Amino acid sequence: MRRDNESTVSEFILLGLPIRAEDQAVYSALILVMYLTTVLGNLLIILLIRLDSHLHTPMYFFLSHLAFTDMSFSSVTAPKMVMNMLTRSQSISYAGCITQVYFFSYFGDLESFLLTSMAYDRYVAICHPLHYSQIMSGNLCVLLVVISMASSTANSLVHTLLLMKRMEKDNESTVSEFILLGLPIRAEYRGLYSALFLAMYLTTVLGNLLIILLIRLDSHLHTPMYFFLSHLAFTDISFSSVTAPKMLINMLTHSQSISYSGCVSQVYFYIFFGDLDSFLLTSMAYDRYVAICHPLHYTSIMSQTLCVLLLVVSWALSTANSLVHTLLLARLSHFRNNTIPHYFCDLSALLKLSSSDITINKMVILPLGTVVITLPFICILVSYGCIGVTIMKIPSIKGICKALSTCGSHLCVVSLYYGAIIGLYFVPSSNNTNDQDAIVAVMYTVVIPMLNPFIYSLRNQEMIRALKNILSRRLCSQ
Repeated sequence: MRRDNESTVSEFILLGLPIRAEDQAVYSALILVMYLTTVLGNLLIILLIRLDSHLHTPMYFFLSHLAFTDMSFSSVTAPKMVMNMLTRSQSISYAGCITQVYFFSYFGDLESFLLTSMAYDRYVAICHPLHYSQIMSGNLCVLLVVISMASSTANSLVHTLLLMKRMEKDNESTVSEFILLGLPIRAEYRGLYSALFLAMYLTTVLGNLLIILLIRLDSHLHTPMYFFLSHLAFTDISFSSVTAPKMLINMLTHSQSISYSGCVSQVYFYIFFGDLDSFLLTSMAYDRYVAICHPLHYTSIMSQTLCVLLLVVSWALSTANSLVHTLLLARLSHFRNNTIPHYFCDLSALLKLSSSDITINKMVILPLGTVVITLPFICILVSYGCIGVTIMKIPSIKGICKALSTCGSHLCVVSLYYGAIIGLYFVPSSNNTNDQDAIVAVMYTVVIPMLNPFIYSLRNQEMIRALKNILSRRLCSQ
């Protein structure tokens, strides 16, 4: 966080490869050919695996992701290098340099994890061939890829933030920690409220873990709808964990401080899991649209490949959006004070504290917010509009009730989720705006993730049946 700091550079000079000036044209052509070969070759691999059903196996599933990673990894450095060689320019902006560091680390780590997953796949295929299809299930393959992406994101983000923090260390105007004022609760009631929030947080974690466990153990729930639901449950746990534990610690210890790195990390993961929630709800709405409006083609449309693709796109867009906001936040230099009138590091609250130029930050909020919140919401509304038209054409009351029951739980969750967002960001605030924002944010980050398991468990007969089956099996085994 710098800008007016004279010791902070705005760009860097890349010395490039040790090539004589007269040979740079030849080498740039050679590197360009190698880069294009990399891109086209890996695109061909992805296309072949996508089009040939015989290649829809775990090994080629990982290979297609590895091909995409190789293509992306090469794209982080090669185009800039070729451009610099051709234009004889050696400069790279500060933002470009930081971005290059992040994605170089991310795709390098992701390649390592994917190679490890492929090694495990080969181990199972050779050492346990009879159990290969059972062990290397579609869920495990997706889980390995998601874990690889999440681990790579976390590692590259940590290195990037630490690098930026190091580069701005000498800036006297940069604060080392922030003070979270917390919720508007009187001191004598803090013990009671902390116990209440702890119970709600534990209910969120245990309830969503139960959903994941039921879906994992019951083969009848291995469908696209429950595939997305399991990921939504994981996202709800993570989303609540971004803010709730720190809030509870501060309430119990009467400490209100949070470190600079902890604050920036909280901003990143708050935006990331909030966006991921939005995209997953949109994917579930599309799933319900296909199930009700195109039931005969449901299995062919909602294939495993499409489900995985929707999940990966959701992760990628959420990562990109949260990374942009975090990097733009980290470039700010001056803060009027370090007191945040909230119980977590909210991006809008931090922008209000900064005395630096936040024009760029404000400019990207609207278009990116449109992509990650408004467009998904519109897609959900369109999906349910089509569902409503289809339901109205059903002649029997029983058929209408059955159709409504398949999307009732999801509709409740969508209403709670977007209702909280509208209340937090779109409804005009009163005079006591800080207290109001904090209270609505509690609904958004603590209450709704806790309610989701109840909504999907109590309103969903398949989930209740799965729970009864698992409990009966456990009792019989004893």
